[in-house]
Amino acid sequence: MTEGVSNQTRNILAKTMASKTTPGQLERDIRTICRRRNLAATTERLYLSWIKRFIRFQKIRHPTTMGSNEVSEFLNHLATKRNVAAATQNQALNALVFLYRDVLKVDLKEMEAFMRARKPKRMPVVLSAHEVRLILSLMKGSAGLAAQLLYGAGLRVSEVVTLRVKDIDFDYGVLNLQAAKGQKDRRTVLPDQTIPYLKTQLSRVKKLHQTDLADGYGQVPLPYAYSRKSTTAATDWAWQYVFPSSKVTINKATGETTRHHVSQSTIQKAFKTALRTSDVPKKASCHALRHSFATHLLETGYDIRQVQELLGHSDIRTTMIYTHVMNRGVAVRSPLD
Repeated sequence: MTEGVSNQTRNILAKTMASKTTPGQLERDIRTICRRRNLAATTERLYLSWIKRFIRFQKIRHPTTMGSNEVSEFLNHLATKRNVAAATQNQALNALVFLYRDVLKVDLKEMEAFMRARKPKRMPVVLSAHEVRLILSLMKGSAGLAAQLLYGAGLRVSEVVTLRVKDIDFDYGVLNLQAAKGQKDRRTVLPDQTIPYLKTQLSRVKKLHQTDLADGYGQVPLPYAYSRKSTTAATDWAWQYVFPSSKVTINKATGETTRHHVSQSTIQKAFKTALRTSDVPKKASCHALRHSFATHLLETGYDIRQVQELLGHSDIRTTMIYTHVMNRGVAVRSPLD
């Protein structure tokens, strides 16, 4: 057995090994526990990816045959050989803590020695109002509309692609986001300028949905166990995605044909293309539109608590960073001038 493993952990690992847990069973266990804890689908994929990388790094050894020494070796490899960012190191550590603590039930005392990499404090990239208008003018179609919502409503890319018809309230001018990051619900503003484009988009999507229904499809994935509560919800118009995928996919587990939402990468690539075409000399991503939303609201005079609620931040300190961005150099006049 691996050195550096406590007697209690040895017993746990021995029992786990005796159960002849296969790699396939381990993956199923990881997925099951992720879903029991209502972790986001992206978190589930991320954890599985890191766990698989850890196993491959250790020459395809089962995690039950390894312990803190192997985990430390892998994390050191990421930091020194791969030179990955602090956030990436912490992602890997979170995944392995989840594996040993929640899946294999290994005593966490051995994992407490691992120091989390300290993230360097960096200011978010913020685009000026002129730069935003220029980039958005170069984005067309549904990707362009999605980008307008990223900036106009302060959405994350994951939130805009999973937006459903029922989430849009035209009468009150709001977007109701359910189970967003951190499984929190929130309400944010619906930009007036997007309303006619959204109605056109919904008209197009409704025709697509009606075609799907006529072809015997028309289902979308539903959150949690909602499909068992309502047998018709998956085909209801209200649950359809505002930005659906161009293709239907077959669920291997159930055999059902469903239409998922458009990929996040579709929006991200369209933004990158527009950014290059615009010649805006900033290293920005789609998330810069959300940063710009917050900064421009604060510059306009909105209360920081209002901005916090619109962004869905649990801690006001997270929102405070935009005040630093807004005030950079404003109070100081260069001696050269």
